[in-house]
Amino acid sequence: MGLFDKCYKFTRAEETMEMGIYPYFTPIQEVKGNRVLVNGQEMIMVGSNNYLGLIDHPKVKQAAKEAIERYGVATCGSRFLNGTLDLHMKLEERLANFMKKEAALAFSTGFQTNLGIISTLVHRGEAVITDRMVHASIIDACRLSYGTIYKFKHNDMKDLERVLSSIDKKVGKLIVVDGVFSMEGDLANLPEIVKLAKKYEAKVMVDDAHGIGVMGAHGRGTAEHFGVEDEVDLIMGTFSKSFASLGGFVAGEKKVISYIKHFARSLIFSASITPASVATVLATLEIIENEPERRERLWAITKKMKEGFESMGYDTGPTQTPIIPVMIGNDEQAFMLWRLLRENGIFTNPVIYPAVPKGEALIRTSYSATHTDEDLDKVLDCFERCGRQLGII
Repeated sequence: MGLFDKCYKFTRAEETMEMGIYPYFTPIQEVKGNRVLVNGQEMIMVGSNNYLGLIDHPKVKQAAKEAIERYGVATCGSRFLNGTLDLHMKLEERLANFMKKEAALAFSTGFQTNLGIISTLVHRGEAVITDRMVHASIIDACRLSYGTIYKFKHNDMKDLERVLSSIDKKVGKLIVVDGVFSMEGDLANLPEIVKLAKKYEAKVMVDDAHGIGVMGAHGRGTAEHFGVEDEVDLIMGTFSKSFASLGGFVAGEKKVISYIKHFARSLIFSASITPASVATVLATLEIIENEPERRERLWAITKKMKEGFESMGYDTGPTQTPIIPVMIGNDEQAFMLWRLLRENGIFTNPVIYPAVPKGEALIRTSYSATHTDEDLDKVLDCFERCGRQLGII
């Protein structure tokens, strides 16, 4: 079999394009708050992770412009050599203080952050234990480590204990979970996870990409929400959600962060975050700390939308967050609903296997603190009309 034969046999993309239900790589022509322009049509965006609505905040845009004027548009080097700006150091200090940890380290993307942390810390003869529903970046990071990989059933604490009890007590162990699971919007059971970690002498890492900025009284994420910040050893976050930028970071003990800093290949061999991206995070961090009303509005929106969907007869699954999935089940029905919604000016994301288990296709919606009641009412109205047209509700 030739190397490219698998490519030539892959026809699903072309087939769905011909059917008019291909949902990926949609070119967005313009963005104005929660309105986007696609093929000349204005649409309400409910598929973004812009949870706090900061992507076009005047202070954030001004900070990015000023950074470009001072530092240029890129560093053209890695953090290890010529790519560290004083701005990077300031950001890491601010993040450590915000997260109530000793130190923080910023990476160029969230995906690279997980690759760097896990592949650096878990060595041959050690173990990494993950929830079966963790993000793809965690899965790939575990593969890159030389440790033994164990998985437990999604949020099943009995199964986690079964796995932990099967591992030699002398073996170094890292439990890795998402704080907020990105497709279904449910939360990791951190209180029980940290109890089991103590019992079996394991360390805990939380990927809180979708939790920081949203969860907790101060927006510090899922660990703050559950009151277990001191029990979680490493917290990873991304800048592409609430921080309205690009990149990622990890916060934890100073010595552990220093070790990652000097051995993580995804940090050492990648160009550093651009000045504008760093300045954006610094500006949004200030807003997150000083404008709690954004989170309050986001949670009011979340309640309205979840109740609205459920009152129509939709199943919103186990969500506890501003990620509200509309459970469909059948792939084709999910694509058909996605297309009808798009024709009616609603931008959503259809999700199928392998992002979710087979037979559990869904329409993923997510909300911003800056969505208006008018936006939300239109979204609910379209979901009701389109769902009834397809016989889903």
